[in-house]
Amino acid sequence: MAVTDLSAHIDLSHLNIESTSDLVGVSNFLGQPRAKKSLEFGIAMRGSGYNLYVMGDAGTGRQSLVSKYVRELAESQPAPSEWAYINNFDTPREPEALELPAGRGEELKAQISQFVNDLLDTFPATFENPSYQRKRTAIERDFNQKYDAAMKVVERFANDKEVAVVSDGGSVLLLPIVDGQALDDTEFAQLPEERRSEFQDRINDIEEYLNEQVLELPTWRRKSSDAFRQLTLETVQQAIKPLLKELEVKNQSLLSVLRFFRSVKTNLPPLIIDLFADEATAESRTEQESRQMLEHWLKPNLMMHHDINNGAPVVYEMLPTYQNLFGRIEYSTQQGMPITNYQLIRPGSLLKANGGYLILDAEKLLQEPFAWDALKLALKTKELKMESPFIDATLMPTVTLSPQSIKLNIKVILLGPRDIYYQLQEWDPEFMELFRVPVDFDSFIPRTRDNIDNLILRIKDYGEEKGFRPLTKSALVRLIEFSLREAEHQHRLSAQVVKVFKVFAEADFICRHQDDRLIDAHHITEALAAAEYRNGRIADQMLMEIEEGTILIDTTGERVGCVNGLTVMEIGESHFGSPARITATVHVGGKGVVDIEREVELGQSLHSKGVMILSGFLGHEFGRTFPLTLSSHIAMEQSYGYIDGDSATVAEYCSLMSAITRLPARQNLAITGSMNQLGEVQAIGGVNEKIEGFFKLCSLRGLTGEHGVIVPQDNVKHLMLQQSVIDAVAAGQFTIYAVKHVYEALHLLTDCEPGEADLKGDFPAESLNGKAQLALKTLYELYQETDEE
Repeated sequence: MAVTDLSAHIDLSHLNIESTSDLVGVSNFLGQPRAKKSLEFGIAMRGSGYNLYVMGDAGTGRQSLVSKYVRELAESQPAPSEWAYINNFDTPREPEALELPAGRGEELKAQISQFVNDLLDTFPATFENPSYQRKRTAIERDFNQKYDAAMKVVERFANDKEVAVVSDGGSVLLLPIVDGQALDDTEFAQLPEERRSEFQDRINDIEEYLNEQVLELPTWRRKSSDAFRQLTLETVQQAIKPLLKELEVKNQSLLSVLRFFRSVKTNLPPLIIDLFADEATAESRTEQESRQMLEHWLKPNLMMHHDINNGAPVVYEMLPTYQNLFGRIEYSTQQGMPITNYQLIRPGSLLKANGGYLILDAEKLLQEPFAWDALKLALKTKELKMESPFIDATLMPTVTLSPQSIKLNIKVILLGPRDIYYQLQEWDPEFMELFRVPVDFDSFIPRTRDNIDNLILRIKDYGEEKGFRPLTKSALVRLIEFSLREAEHQHRLSAQVVKVFKVFAEADFICRHQDDRLIDAHHITEALAAAEYRNGRIADQMLMEIEEGTILIDTTGERVGCVNGLTVMEIGESHFGSPARITATVHVGGKGVVDIEREVELGQSLHSKGVMILSGFLGHEFGRTFPLTLSSHIAMEQSYGYIDGDSATVAEYCSLMSAITRLPARQNLAITGSMNQLGEVQAIGGVNEKIEGFFKLCSLRGLTGEHGVIVPQDNVKHLMLQQSVIDAVAAGQFTIYAVKHVYEALHLLTDCEPGEADLKGDFPAESLNGKAQLALKTLYELYQETDEE
């Protein structure tokens, strides 16, 4: 294979720059034409149920791209209504929702604050007005006159019976008169029994007469209180009328606010009377306490504020719990008991984004209790009902609120993996009614000049946002090569730009540590090497065990039935390749090809499928002229974990053919690739890591120029090898072979021509297949003799 095939070649000669600081332009959507079209349609479609589900691999920048696009679109849209909760004077437990035009919420709050100030300036001063005091005195005088007149009649009646009537603190005392002097209780007790009895009879008569005269006293008192209350009420109404009139004029175009002021006009006077009419209570209360109580009754609880020039809101809720979505009702403690009111209602992200766009993480949303079902209900009914589903689960009954529902007009955008989308599609019938627009992000981006330029602009924007140092052109080349390697394709960029940003950040750290002005290619290379070293403990340990002989891998000589396969391991962020010995044994019998890994339940389905495919190809090639009867066992040696994937199929077939023909296989070569039942070699994943894993082992033992690997021809376009491998190939120290058919791999491993069958199905005797055909026929005949015996 030519050296030029081992990696992509990036040409940035069209960029006439020294570093990214010289670049001009703004990054747009990076590739993803399908996702962009779907996003444009979903955002523009205003019908019910056209919410979006954005799916794709993590790290593709879905959230940032969608947020940026939606924010740019939202800026051109009109700002939505603001919402506030106001006091429901008739039913305080059910606060009313107040809809306001954008920007008017803070204005209304300021007006109410000024209204409270005006009330504090007006009261209790209004009750000290001479006119009010005069009318109040007249009411009291009228009551006192009636009372005094009744008492004078009683006094005359009592004087005729020699009894004195004395008023004491609102009560009436009847005292006997002897020799012109009123007697107290002690003196009265010293009178003779007969005299006391006589006076007692007189007092009883006077009490009866008193009761007759003051029989209407409660009526007089009630009428006096009603008159006083009416006077106070009219006084308060007259005092607040101009204040409310001023507010109504300022908000004459807002019917909802005018309805609120009418409710205030009706319910405020009793509150003012309770606060200020009682002089003793009013004097014991500070002005600050009065202000707090008035604001508690009157001031709207504004849920959100929208600047009229900022467009529609876009909210990304990082933790979509029920409370964070729908809001919460907070509590304060009074005498050990939790209490609440409409001022303690706190908005959630649904309300903050109302009239705009809400972006949520689907996986987190589905993990939160009640959140998913409540969100679906809100989207179906187009109403936001704020309530707490957790109250029923508490042991202590809590007095809570039931706020009025708010009209909901929102576009919800879910971000999540594909498997969740398809699971919801299958198991939740309401999902497709509400989220009709899938926005599918590809895991790769075609390597075109436009996409490369756009990627460079995104890298530049990210660096400027984070304050990183500029990148040189050669550093950009290394980052693009890294992106191609992550995509495992010479003509595709990885959509996971987050990984590119991570390398950029680490290279910036190295650049600053070395006190360089620009980030160059060697900084990127050092950053990649440092990351590989940090994550390479297990890879180095396995390589050490192979070198020590704990894990048996030969890189020189020849072995019968033994082939070096190539595996790739993924442990966390560590991805590395490692050679593995694959062995096969053949003997007389009728069990066929036995997969030892499957027998011990270590081989997973794809690996077992690969072994069955090679058995099918073996039968196809040699089982036409006689029954294919043999017993063979294939194993991946010193493997103690689960094995999956069919990338070892070609190596397993080669080890089986070596065991059948007794032709030794070269140990200086390693092989990877899957195959079909026609013997065609198919592409596999992780080809770069597999090649580099065997290369590291050969380099450790010393490259001889005979070492190499065999890979599928279809994997050539996936090669993005490290420079050390490319240099070794260029120097003739290491070779990479690309094959299309399993016979090409057998020829390389055994140095024996596979041979072609004639019309009768017989292969040339000296060919590899001829030797295999003869050996298989011998095994069949021996098996027949065994059966006869």
